[in-house]
Amino acid sequence: MKDPRIGDVLISEERLQERVAQLAADISDDYRDRDLLVVGVLKGALPFIADLVRRLDVPCQLDFMAVSPYGASVHSSGVVRILKDLDTAIAGRHVLLVEDIIDSGLTLSYLIKNLASREPESLELATLMVKPGRRALPVEPRYVGFEVPDRFVIGYGLDLDEDFRQLPYIALLNREK
Repeated sequence: MKDPRIGDVLISEERLQERVAQLAADISDDYRDRDLLVVGVLKGALPFIADLVRRLDVPCQLDFMAVSPYGASVHSSGVVRILKDLDTAIAGRHVLLVEDIIDSGLTLSYLIKNLASREPESLELATLMVKPGRRALPVEPRYVGFEVPDRFVIGYGLDLDEDFRQLPYIALLNREK
């Protein structure tokens, strides 16, 4: 039985995979002959990162950061804690930061400043989804999968209190259940 908190499917599994493949092709073209380090933001971006790097046709290394922007809330507090930092030095590297969703931009703005202070050769941002109407700080990703409405979304890594990350699609959270 389907969990009643899972609302309408916003982005199907097929659409997700098609768009990830397109993004990987664009990234591969842009990073050909460069020393690419893909930095994933855990936990929500994990399915996106895994699918994305498998489709890249350029060499890359992979590292992760874990941050805590929300706690158990559904809206960003603006407080960012680094729970896991990079294991790799990024000075002089071409870094692609990969995130699941950008809404207010508070978390990504902090991460971008933090990573930029480590003197990478370049630093770009890829995100699966953006909520343009929620942007509080100017964060401009180079690679965007989808624009989504200002609603709470779950699935494909995105969660509500750690539930629903395993869904192979993006759905709206049904708040009435």
